[in-house]
Order: sequence, then C-alpha cells, then structure tokens
Amino acid sequence: METKKILAIDLGAESGRGVIGQFTGDRISIKEIYRFPSHCVKVHDHIYWDALAIFSEIKKMISLAVNEGSIEGIGITTWGVDFALFGENGLLLSNPFHYRDSRTQGVPDEVFKIVPRERIYQKTGIQCLPIASLFQLYATKKEFPYLFDDAVKLLFMPDIFNYFLTGEQVSEYTISTTSAMYNSNGHGQMRAPRGNWNYDIAEELGLPSRSLAEVISPGTFISNVLPGIKDETGCGNIPVYAVCCHDTASAVAGVPAGEGVWAYISSGTWSLLGVETENPIINEKSSRYNFSNEGGYGGTIRFLKNIMGLWIWQECRRQWVREGMEYSYPDMTEMAATAKPFTSFIDVNHGDFLFPGEMIQKIQAFCQRTGQAVPEGIASVTRVILESLAMEYKFAFENLEDAIQNKIEVLHIVGGGSQNRLLSQFAASATKKTVIAGPVEATSAGNLLVQMMAKKEIGDISQLRAVIKNSFPLFVYQPRETSLWDQHYETYKKLKNVSQ
Repeated sequence: METKKILAIDLGAESGRGVIGQFTGDRISIKEIYRFPSHCVKVHDHIYWDALAIFSEIKKMISLAVNEGSIEGIGITTWGVDFALFGENGLLLSNPFHYRDSRTQGVPDEVFKIVPRERIYQKTGIQCLPIASLFQLYATKKEFPYLFDDAVKLLFMPDIFNYFLTGEQVSEYTISTTSAMYNSNGHGQMRAPRGNWNYDIAEELGLPSRSLAEVISPGTFISNVLPGIKDETGCGNIPVYAVCCHDTASAVAGVPAGEGVWAYISSGTWSLLGVETENPIINEKSSRYNFSNEGGYGGTIRFLKNIMGLWIWQECRRQWVREGMEYSYPDMTEMAATAKPFTSFIDVNHGDFLFPGEMIQKIQAFCQRTGQAVPEGIASVTRVILESLAMEYKFAFENLEDAIQNKIEVLHIVGGGSQNRLLSQFAASATKKTVIAGPVEATSAGNLLVQMMAKKEIGDISQLRAVIKNSFPLFVYQPRETSLWDQHYETYKKLKNVSQ
C-alpha cells in the first residue's frame, strides 16, 4: 500500500504540537514536527486562552508539515468544556475563558436552584464539575451578559480552529458531550451519531440556545482549508476532518485493546478512568458515584470519571522551578521511588487542588488539617501525589465495577502519564489489575487513524486498534504487595470522608 501522510494537531492544556503520521496499511509511524507552550493569559481576575496566538501556531505547523511532503488530511484534538462565542460574520467576541478560571466557583449551586442537579444529570449523564461548559456559560452570563446579545454561534476549542481553517461552524460530537448541555440519549440529528442539545435547560437558565451549532460525527469531512490558508502556508487542498476532537476520545479510540472486559485511564493533566459502552449509563449509582457519559467514536459512550490527574504535580514542578529547583519528571520520579511510602495521602479531587497557585502549600495544609505527616521536599511531595492518585484509581474502580455490574480484567493506561513507570506500578498494585501502559501517543494516533477511517483506508475500530497494537511499544505491570496497598487504602477512604 502507498504510504499516506496526515497531520494531527494535538492541543493540550500545557502544550500544543503537530504530529505527522505515516500510514502503511497495518502500521502507523509518527513524527513530532513542532511544539509550543499553550497560550493562556491572565488579565486582571480572569484566565483566557489566546485563541488567535494558538491559531498562528497551527498555521506554522501546517507550513512545516508541507515541508515533509504531500499532506492528505488534518485533524484537531483539544481538551474539553472550553468555548468561544462568535457574532455576525464570524467575529470572535471574546477569547475563550480557561476552565481553571475561578469565576465558576459556587456557580453549580446557583444553577441547581433553577434546574435541579438530578434533572441535569438525567438529561446529560455528565458528572458535576464546576468547569463544565454549562456552568461556565452561566458564570459568563452573570458577569458579561452583553456577550449573549451578539452571540450567533458557540464553538468549542477544536471547533474554533476547524472554523478558522475551513469557514465551517460546526461542533463535533465527542467535544459537545463534555459540555453538560448535550443529551446523548436517542437517535442522532442531522450528521450527529446520537442525541441533541438540551435546548430546554439552556433556555431556562437564560443561555444562548440559538447559538448551539450543528453536531457532526467523528470521521466527518468538514471542508478543505480556505484559500487564504493555502496562500499563507503553501499547502494545497488539504481536507480537514472532524476526528474525535476531544483529546480523551481520540486517546480511547487509540487504546490497543482486544477481547474481554477492559478499562482505560487516559493519563495526563487529568486522569480519565472508564469503560467504553454502547449506550449511556444513567442511574442512581452512576449519579451517586458522579460518573460521566461522554461521546466516543461511532456513537459509543465513554462512561468515565474525571480524576484530577497529574495537574497537581505539574503545578508543584512549576513552583519548584520558580524556586530554582528545576528537575525533570523522570528525575522527580526516581527521587520519589526511594522516598518513604504511605506517609500521607491527599484527596486529589478535593476542590483545594482545582485552581492554580501555591500547590505545595495546599498539599501540606491538607495533610496538616487531616492529622497526617506533612511532606517536605520534592521526593516526599511527589510520592504523596503518585500514591494518592493510585488510591483514587482504586476508589474509582470499585465504583465503576459496581455501576456497570461487571468485573474488569485489564486496565490500559494511555497518554503522557503512561510513561511514568512508578505510577503505572502503583496503579497495578492498588487496583489489583494487570496494567498495560502505552501508547504514549494514543491521542495523536487515534486522531490520525480516524482520519484514515474517514478516507476508508481502515474499516472499523477493531482494525484501528490492531494497527495501534502493531505500531507502538506496550509495557505490562502486574500487582505487587497488594495486602499492603489494601491496608493503607482503608486509611485513604477514611481520609476522603473526613475531607469532604
């Protein structure tokens, strides 16, 4: 088969990058051609994404990709929930707010006074997090209501850049379902695989329901790049595809799973732990355990839990760097491996750790407040974070298996966090599951291969996952010292109850 070259644009909360994929039929190889730090800016009391600066970086990626040869497709993935409003003639009305902007603090409780929490969950199946688009929109209405007067279209982050490239204002299914505004029950509307917007809830909250875009399925051709993009970057008529535009959805598509019952953790700034199902799971248990039903490829559902993930560690590292202690993540992991185990735990999902700033002090204050030893130094703090993450995985796993009424056999860890061998071993030991770690590049690989599915070069998701398995190294971890983890897990559960 002739080699196909395609471009994946993977925008993360920490950095964005361009990846060239070369597909040969049964294997894919990838090459990073460009990386940049994600452009977020604090102005006065708010944090924004600099959408135009990010788009300038995207155009630079396309120019560099052209130097690699003929490119046959572009797909964009980003984080979920964040969005921008557009006015007449496609005018960007405001830079998108960052999901860690503090304006959403306390907003869910305000919303629930108008529309009960139970009703929102029954309609959307999305766990309650203050960062959800629904709450962000309500917070925007409170502080900047005039933006709604001129809003013609609401686009999520990947939709924004697809629009800048093609001129088409549409919203991709997997990203739309992260919003807590989309109902994945029922049949699809127009080009969507299933469900539609909850217009009634938006209208009751005074939100701009008329601005919600048509939802399209992953694997849909959007359009070729605009003539101005071709002129500026030197590219040809490159088609732009709606891939699984939510980065976690692309990562789940890129899980190298076979038969049997398996779960995944997409490990990065967030840890997204869940299973792939055919239909939403919305019941008393899923609501009590605060699980989400987000969209996946082919109209599937990612039944998952959002866990704070490596964000806490990333924030600590930023603080250590400012203080003159610049260690790499592998260096810090080696230090943590020799630190004393099980000295303290934090509830990684506690609200204290959601927003940026003074993360080390927040960890120490949490430990002191809960009567535990206070960690000092890089090794000890890192160990506390990684052990606490593994304990939270165990806690979420117990709830997951109860909610789906099935036992999970294998846990796949994909994404950047799968490189952390200490955390992968902790996860295996805490959950008592066989852990298969890799690929690190699951999001980019999923992005690239969904483009190949759109081009009819891959037949189905099973074939896609077989290509992943053929193409990337995988590492297997078996549980160790499980009785010791069980013993300290009882302490962790008590701690979670105290810290609520």
